Amino acid sequence: MRNLTLLTDLYQLTMGQGYFREGKQEQLAVFDIFFRPNRLITYSVAAGMEQAAEYLEQLRFSEDDIAYLRGLGMFGEDFLAYLGKLRFTGDVFAVREGEIVFPYEPILTVRAPMIQAQLVETALLTFVNHQTLIASKASKICAAAGGGVMEFGLRRAQGPDAGIYGARAAIIGGCVSTSNVYAGKLFSVPVSGTMAHSWVMNFPSELEAFRAYARSFPDNCLLLVDTYDTLRSGVPHAIEVFRELRAAGHEPKGIRLDSGDLAYLSKEARKMLDRAGFEKTIICASGDLDETSIRSLKEQGAKIDSWGVGTKLITSADLPALGGVYKLAAVYEDGVEIPKIKLSDTTEKITNPSFKEVYRIYDGKSGMALADYITRAGETVDESKPLELFHPVDTWKRMRVTGFRARKLREPLISGGKRVAPVRSLAEIAAYRREEYARFWEEYTRQDMPHIYKVDLSPALHSLKREMVERFGKGE
Repeated sequence: MRNLTLLTDLYQLTMGQGYFREGKQEQLAVFDIFFRPNRLITYSVAAGMEQAAEYLEQLRFSEDDIAYLRGLGMFGEDFLAYLGKLRFTGDVFAVREGEIVFPYEPILTVRAPMIQAQLVETALLTFVNHQTLIASKASKICAAAGGGVMEFGLRRAQGPDAGIYGARAAIIGGCVSTSNVYAGKLFSVPVSGTMAHSWVMNFPSELEAFRAYARSFPDNCLLLVDTYDTLRSGVPHAIEVFRELRAAGHEPKGIRLDSGDLAYLSKEARKMLDRAGFEKTIICASGDLDETSIRSLKEQGAKIDSWGVGTKLITSADLPALGGVYKLAAVYEDGVEIPKIKLSDTTEKITNPSFKEVYRIYDGKSGMALADYITRAGETVDESKPLELFHPVDTWKRMRVTGFRARKLREPLISGGKRVAPVRSLAEIAAYRREEYARFWEEYTRQDMPHIYKVDLSPALHSLKREMVERFGKGE
């Protein structure tokens, strides 16, 4: 991984010099990453933690970095010398990649000396915001499709890194493959793709183009049939080539539709293929698809077996930014925690103070997720006793649960600056997402008018927050 230590906002460094001048550089601090809801965010799929861990382990200012900062004329030599020796020595607690997460709960927490914790904010948000956004979009698209989604977005991504790590996140979210060959190699995931319209246009006729492709890939022949006229030439020519392949001892794979009325064309193409004896060939569709258009096509009875989704997935077109934030939750003086809170006239923007734990509460019989429960560090959740959950704002909304199972959502990722969480393959992460997604009732994950999943505070955390709101709201 590249040295990304300077991948930060300037004010992280100006604050850093300020802390250094005030003797606060080693003060232990706690920061949380979480996101807030909006009409498009009901749940998200956590991703980007792997790159966050790599970044933190390699955090160091090179001589060139220090020379550049010196050239800005803003920083003292004593502070630059301090930066030259700086390494990340803190702790990080995070949900596993692929975890289903919800607004307000801390999905990653940094506990580190103040300058270190402040410096890494920008990069951590970059990794987590982007990949969580794309993994979440992919999850919703794959849920609408019911599987078989291929990520086709590299050419429309906002730059190479967005294409590479967007492909990674898409696999976490449920895509079965990517067209991005670099990402395929880097992350050991399947790659997919066949031909473009330019291939068909480069031959004297569509039929000759199809025959030439079949000669090169007789056992993996999937033909793009909409270059000229899908039903009058594309599908008939594909069938002709498929017959020639079968006569030579090969079975064709299928066809791809990239434009037009995909519902109508797929149904008609299916009839033509079936009549010709190619019932097992697949129909793949592509062309500005997303969860809404895929769901519509399925409702129209489209005969589509796999889906190539590009622009609207890799850019998360309807929600181009997750909006995750990084907020100070506590500092320590002489080993004693001093909780911190940010107030706002908007109740939902008031932060939750203190170092926290997050538990997922499952129904003991069905194993389905009931709610998430945020506590202060050190609190325990006793599964043998009833647990009363209540809305953190509308406290009259309450639910009493018994016979439940509680699981800590987060695990140590970095301890003392060194990675302690296991490195998991992308296949393992994707499988974990599938398993955890299946533990949520469809009412919580559906696209239209979902139920709001409960993310509640323990009585101790709620009392602390209320007391701090009252105290600091008076200007103390």
